[in-house]
Amino acid sequence: MAAAPLLPAGVDRDVLLAELRRLAWGAADILRAYARGEEPPHGFPAALSVDDGGEGPVSAADLAVNRWLLDGLGQAFPAADWTLLSEESAKEQLTAGEPLAADWLWILDPLDGTRDFLQGTGEYAVHLALVHRGGPVLGVVLLPELEELWFGWLGAGREGEAWRENRGGERFAPALSGRRALDALVLVASRSHRDERLEQLLAALQLGRTTAMGSVGGKVASILRGESDLYISLSGRSAPKDWDMAAPEAVLRAAGGAFSHADGRRLIYNSGDVRQAGCLIASHGPAHAELCARAAAAMATIDPGFAL
Repeated sequence: MAAAPLLPAGVDRDVLLAELRRLAWGAADILRAYARGEEPPHGFPAALSVDDGGEGPVSAADLAVNRWLLDGLGQAFPAADWTLLSEESAKEQLTAGEPLAADWLWILDPLDGTRDFLQGTGEYAVHLALVHRGGPVLGVVLLPELEELWFGWLGAGREGEAWRENRGGERFAPALSGRRALDALVLVASRSHRDERLEQLLAALQLGRTTAMGSVGGKVASILRGESDLYISLSGRSAPKDWDMAAPEAVLRAAGGAFSHADGRRLIYNSGDVRQAGCLIASHGPAHAELCARAAAAMATIDPGFAL
């Protein structure tokens, strides 16, 4: 099977990186302004409360960053052979059961970690992922409050290329931890998306300590920095969506980590169903196969028939 091309024809890597930096730091300024109740830059309106006829700072921030990213990519690359999809535009663009007719697809989440944004924890992110025929090729994860911008490239000639930048453009390599034994691994988990099945699964895995954090992008960044080692998503009443997972997956895998279903299957994007359901495991890599095997065996007892 031929390797996927790195980028669509006519799109220069360095030009794209420069534009992504500009858009990412602009998005950071927009989000931080809304988070602080300040006047946002780039001509976006101040947030209005529901009482004032608006939808509050979260919706205002979502919509502003969504427009900033879509307009920016569209204007910078008007002839690029790709389609743009964001969480905010999905209802208008998608038909259930039908993938978008696009070999190249940008999947954007202008604000991942809405609850944390609203609560002021600072643990929110922006995700941009370029997907080719269902698999991520490029991932960008921005953590505005930490001033961290993560890039990850996957594809022909670019396996394993991941790095972090600050606003000054300095690059830093990922620093995945050296922990190997399961009982030493640090789990990074959501504060709110936990149920009894997940608690049973964690007990069965017999991991080390657990830390809580908002945003999938933030969780994966903590793995990339070596602060934690794995994240588990176990869908219940709801499941994460393509825009939650695509960019963090690309960056983590490019850094040498792993991201898959508990049965080892890769995540597929633009499948006609934006839900990323099942038991998904993101890890720093060395213990990934053992984690998946134990999780699959445990789920067969915890919830027989659960689709991994």
